[in-house]
Amino acid sequence: AVVSTQSTGQPERRRKKKTQHSPILSLLLFVPVLDNKTKHKQHLSTPNLFVRNTLSFKLLQFIFTNYTLTHITMSQTNLLTLSRWLLSIGDFPLEKRIELVNLFEGIQLACKITSNAIRRAGFEELFGLSGKVNVHDEDVKKLDVVANDAWITALKTSKEVCVMVSEEEPEILYVEEAQAGKYVVTFDPLDGSSNLDCNINVGSIFAVWEKKSEGRAGKPEDVLNRKGREIMGAGYALYGTSTMLVLSIGTGSVCGFTLDQSVGEFVLTHDNIKIPQKGNIYSVNEGNSKFWDKPTRDYIDSVKSAKSPYSLRYIGSMVGDVHRTLLYGGIFMYPADSKSPNGKLRYLYEVAPLSLIMELAGGKSSTGKQECLDLVSANIHMRVPVFMGSYDDVSALEKFYLGTSA
Repeated sequence: AVVSTQSTGQPERRRKKKTQHSPILSLLLFVPVLDNKTKHKQHLSTPNLFVRNTLSFKLLQFIFTNYTLTHITMSQTNLLTLSRWLLSIGDFPLEKRIELVNLFEGIQLACKITSNAIRRAGFEELFGLSGKVNVHDEDVKKLDVVANDAWITALKTSKEVCVMVSEEEPEILYVEEAQAGKYVVTFDPLDGSSNLDCNINVGSIFAVWEKKSEGRAGKPEDVLNRKGREIMGAGYALYGTSTMLVLSIGTGSVCGFTLDQSVGEFVLTHDNIKIPQKGNIYSVNEGNSKFWDKPTRDYIDSVKSAKSPYSLRYIGSMVGDVHRTLLYGGIFMYPADSKSPNGKLRYLYEVAPLSLIMELAGGKSSTGKQECLDLVSANIHMRVPVFMGSYDDVSALEKFYLGTSA
């Protein structure tokens, strides 16, 4: 339309402003046109049709591998890293928050080294046994050694730790005074390592305790004869389809951080995780059922014969099974039995930290007769039975041990 006349008296047609699309949008808009033409023009031969469709597919493949996956990363949409999250904890003074950032930088580094070693195990010949046997008379995998060394070194160099307890070490590890800090860390560097060679989820578990004794040097009382309720922070790393850190420290909430490989940072992806009040999944090694005590057998029979029977899901990696239970609800069980009268899982670096996570997420953790966090560590490798998961499910299990089940 004629919209203006210049001083020459000649009408001027104002050009329509051309819509500007981003290069990526233009490509996406162009692809369907190719398909429409090949679909409706009957004179195109079959070979030409194949070529045009192949080109369209190749173009889309290029777009999503070179643009979407590279440029639209998690870190661009959610910038709250684990370190920033720790600095924002309002429960602690600034000095303690800085200490925790330093400590968790060590934990993050250990998890990254472990994750990378697992991903590259096939190329670096890290699958299989190391030829060693640990304090529990278990065969040690090559990756157990890598993970254990990574955790010990990363924690020592943080200069925030005075005492460490590892599943792979027979004794308490003390940090020399020059590098010692105020915290105690108990950890299982690589839980579920028997599953490594078949590429099933494995993980790391840890608990952070405040030093109890006086002075800079660590002492046995910093870790022995302590209740799980004294833990100031706990968590686990899951090495699966992604590498994830789930933890709680100070805030009373459980949060999940996923490793963004493109920037090398753990980024908040699961805020304030809560377990369902009741689930419909039970997770237990049912191959041991003939060794169970009567309350455990009766409970399992009850959920299997219920109007809506529970489903069985069991990986054999505690971190993987507990993580699924935390997100979907239900109950994870490793009971005492006639083969292992005291249970099989270790208290300080497996049961206690995961019990804290479960309780803070709204669930429950019990031996069947008392809450796990009320137990006292008699020795660093003390074993206990455990039932943890949705509050209603664990409470129902406890009734069988108390003899009050319907």
